[in-house]
Amino acid sequence: MVFYLPESVETATGLDELTPRQIVAELDKHVVGQAEAKRSVAVALRNRIRRQKLSAELAEEILPKNIIMIGPTGVGKTEIARRLARLANSPFLKVEASRFTEVGYVGRDVESMIRDLVEISIDMVREEKLEEVAEKAEQNAEERLLDLLLPPLPPVRGDHTPDDEAERQREQFQRTREKLRAQLREGKLDDRQVEVDVRERSFPSFEIISSQGIEEMDINIKDMLPGLFGQRTKKRRMRVGEAMDYLIQEEENKLIDMDQVTRTAVERAEQSGIIFIDEIDKIAGRERGHGPDVSREGVQRDILPIVEGTTVNTRYGMVRTDHILFVAAGAFHVSKPSDLIPEMQGRFPIRVELHSLTVDDFIRILKEPKSALVKQYAALLETEGIKLTFSDEALEEIARFAAVVNEQTENIGARRLHTIMEKLLDEISFEGPDLKKKTVRIEAEYVQKQLADIVKDQDLSRYIL
Repeated sequence: MVFYLPESVETATGLDELTPRQIVAELDKHVVGQAEAKRSVAVALRNRIRRQKLSAELAEEILPKNIIMIGPTGVGKTEIARRLARLANSPFLKVEASRFTEVGYVGRDVESMIRDLVEISIDMVREEKLEEVAEKAEQNAEERLLDLLLPPLPPVRGDHTPDDEAERQREQFQRTREKLRAQLREGKLDDRQVEVDVRERSFPSFEIISSQGIEEMDINIKDMLPGLFGQRTKKRRMRVGEAMDYLIQEEENKLIDMDQVTRTAVERAEQSGIIFIDEIDKIAGRERGHGPDVSREGVQRDILPIVEGTTVNTRYGMVRTDHILFVAAGAFHVSKPSDLIPEMQGRFPIRVELHSLTVDDFIRILKEPKSALVKQYAALLETEGIKLTFSDEALEEIARFAAVVNEQTENIGARRLHTIMEKLLDEISFEGPDLKKKTVRIEAEYVQKQLADIVKDQDLSRYIL
């Protein structure tokens, strides 16, 4: 999972200069409402920036203030944390607390969340390094491909060839090579065939199942015996276009120092990583001595050291969790945050409540965000030359309907709009390529007509997403 700074932030100001107010303004572009939650995460991010400017001794003592978000599903808890990670260019991982407690299933070790976060960080840093060496890698790949298309001149032996004749041959060779280079860049040689030395990737593989699970076995036989596996090559014929892509990838791997990538990625995971623990309310509650609730408090105690700050062994070395920001979230319909064990409550000092969405919120969700649903469907149909627009009355009708269905059935927040929009635009999406009229405007009457069968149905549970 790789995240980058949005263009608007990169062009406007650096991350170090973003104030909490500006951070909230960036979040407002993607998430509607929930001002209190945005304010809390903005302060948490700004404190990270402030901490980096302190002396190493004092910075080590300042720990992140973890956050619990309380609110029904579909109101923006996950999206706020995800957008915050993108804004900060931080490694971000979402896990469900219930994955560690599923009855009848051996859940994953809680430390696996740290290992997954490091893997995400490795991918992020590697992608950044790839962008840095992309131009150099393309140049090297181009030279190698030209060597395949026009092999270099053999070395001059003794005095058999006069100097002027050798110089003439070199000049002619260089002119021919430049002509091929121009044709290669113009794509005129893409269909020609060349032979490329391709590394054989096959090597013996096996699994070792331990009490900790396969995920803990980070043994890489290829790394242990580098001279035995992965070094053999074979000739393979491929088109020039395909060969260019392969050689660029090979050159990129040569130019990247993976040891440096690993060190940078581990440090980034430790200092700016964000882990979003969803469904934490599912593990809240006291022991009852029997049934599925028996493991709840036990799982909390397993997660506690990770949140408090510990050292986790990964395939890339030891990773400290002291300065990772943990954001927990849950609906807390049945339980409440005070049902968590006291130690866990103390490690999440900031609590914010997210509110259920209103009709006005649904209208704003449809219209305001950068990737609003209306914009998404309009862009999809525009690929076939169809211009889709909605009247304000139609959007209000959709929002009212979403609010009514949420009120009468299980509240799933903004996700309800996906179901409604699919139902509403089903006929247009199906007939899209065959529509003769390429301008479609959705009015309130059309919305009422398309959703009439749902309105008349007393059992609205059939329309739960």
